[in-house]
Amino acid sequence: MSDLQTALPANTWLKATWENYLNAIAQPTCENAKGYYYDGQLRIEMSPVSSDHASDHTLIAVAVNLFGILRQIPLQGRDNCSYRRTGLQECQPDLSYYIGDRASIIPYGTSIVDLNRYPPPDLVIEVANTSLADDWDRKRKLYQEINVTEYWVLDVQNARILGFAIAGGKSKRIKNSRVLPGLALSVLEEALRRSRSTDQSRVGAWLMAQFQQ
Repeated sequence: MSDLQTALPANTWLKATWENYLNAIAQPTCENAKGYYYDGQLRIEMSPVSSDHASDHTLIAVAVNLFGILRQIPLQGRDNCSYRRTGLQECQPDLSYYIGDRASIIPYGTSIVDLNRYPPPDLVIEVANTSLADDWDRKRKLYQEINVTEYWVLDVQNARILGFAIAGGKSKRIKNSRVLPGLALSVLEEALRRSRSTDQSRVGAWLMAQFQQ
């Protein structure tokens, strides 16, 4: 364990016990880091993130919230929330949402969401600038295992969204959201492209017009 404490490389999956993982994320150097545990391995992602990552993160959150507001779909979003199944899995996705009749299922005041007590979120979003391969592969398998309903990978460098519907521990690509009916991922991709050359207020106004059609 001393090796993990003194020289923990970031953005890499390392073989570890659950106790190793808990000790690692408790270190002062990991206070603002994101932690993942899956299949007997841990991964620590350190802050800060790039400006491009942060900008797309903000825009996709605005887009999902705006869609829910205009379509009157109850939802509750969480930024970098921790979801834990003790001894087995933990994740801290960039964004996650409980939707519809489960929007308020997690009571206010909850710290880490215990997946042995509460259901997983309906939608999980990872924003990938330098971590695309991992978000596409291992994290997708993690979210399949904890039974998230839908998973998006936002590819910052190519302004695209890779969407997956998850059921029965398996995933398949989708072009339209299942948990947000009527939302085409292509609209969000166009919003990302527009954000490369204009401010988010103007992109938000464009999104509003699309969602009201």
